[in-house]
Amino acid sequence: MGILNVTPDSFSDGGAFIAEDAAVAQAMHMVKEGASIIDIGGESTRPGAAAVSVDEELQRVVPVVEAIRKQSDVLISVDTSKPSVMNAAIQAGASIINDVRALQEEGALEAAAQLNVSICLMHMQGQPRTMQHEPHYDDVVEEVVRFLQQRVAACELAGIERSQIWVDPGFGFGKTLEHNLQLLESLDQFQALGIPLLVGVSRKTMIGALLGDLPVEKRVLGSVGAAVVAVARGAKIVRVHDVKQTVQALQGAGLYPFPH
Repeated sequence: MGILNVTPDSFSDGGAFIAEDAAVAQAMHMVKEGASIIDIGGESTRPGAAAVSVDEELQRVVPVVEAIRKQSDVLISVDTSKPSVMNAAIQAGASIINDVRALQEEGALEAAAQLNVSICLMHMQGQPRTMQHEPHYDDVVEEVVRFLQQRVAACELAGIERSQIWVDPGFGFGKTLEHNLQLLESLDQFQALGIPLLVGVSRKTMIGALLGDLPVEKRVLGSVGAAVVAVARGAKIVRVHDVKQTVQALQGAGLYPFPH
């Protein structure tokens, strides 16, 4: 899954692809490098990020989805928590909803059920503006697994087929470095859910911290290494900025195409 942020303030590439032409060109570049999914986000969810209005998010996301769909049949995911953005993006050609709030916003669960598309449910403690203010867990792995179990059950109750659901532990979303490392080490425990696992660690703060506080643009090798570990431990989708490098590393490790 290649990351395409059509935002001015995302932590890694904010502003780089906010123009439609640049966004489409980047999407096509990632497809050429091996991405089978393009994940488009119109609202930054980095720590401390400001909220974005529905209208602004629609204006950022929908034209890019339409333009990519005209050029490619690549799977398109929309990274949003807003029901109206979900609806518009799916109508424009997206086929996956990737929600960091796990369909907990008002109307989101109902909208996703009506749209009848694949859903990714992510765990987040708190909200983006405050989630990194002293996050606490008694047992981070157990609590994240339990939350995702509950959200999967809520989706099934709403009429979403289990086969349409993915789960994401939410690395960096209301978690310390220690929490993130515990989750990475214990990814095999998520297999008990019987749901495809998506992992997104690309260029995140945890990678920078492990490499001696490296800046975002120097976290590529660490991100690729973490992606290889994630796939080796059961991840079926990795959400990355650096598609070519990740694909090559997975090929070199004998993990690409991903194991079934």
